[in-house]
Amino acid sequence: MVDDTIIQFRGNERPQPRNDETGDASQRGAEVMFDRRELSTILSLYGRMVAAGEWRDYAIGAGREHAVFAVFRHTAEMPLYRIEKRPALRNRQGMYCVVASGGLVMKRGHDLAQVLRVLEPRRPHAVE
Repeated sequence: MVDDTIIQFRGNERPQPRNDETGDASQRGAEVMFDRRELSTILSLYGRMVAAGEWRDYAIGAGREHAVFAVFRHTAEMPLYRIEKRPALRNRQGMYCVVASGGLVMKRGHDLAQVLRVLEPRRPHAVE
């Protein structure tokens, strides 16, 4: 940084950012992220579980291969569950999965609402 030369720019010239490896977002590849409908479904479940006192915090991550919604009981812990979206598995097992804290895949499928049912609390029912 100290040895860098000072360059003067004229008009509309702008330098390439130093932290930008390729310069063009289309060349880098788009990050995988949850869309509005998926986030609505996930946050609906999250709200119910926070109201029940089960969950307290969450984190969202995006990458080139997958997006993750992690759920925590306490902020400083490992996540209880990770809800992942992996578009590469769309035509195979389904691009949505719920992973437990130990790495066990609890459920995988094509429909997010069906996959999230594994996290819903079981309601007791009367048996005769």
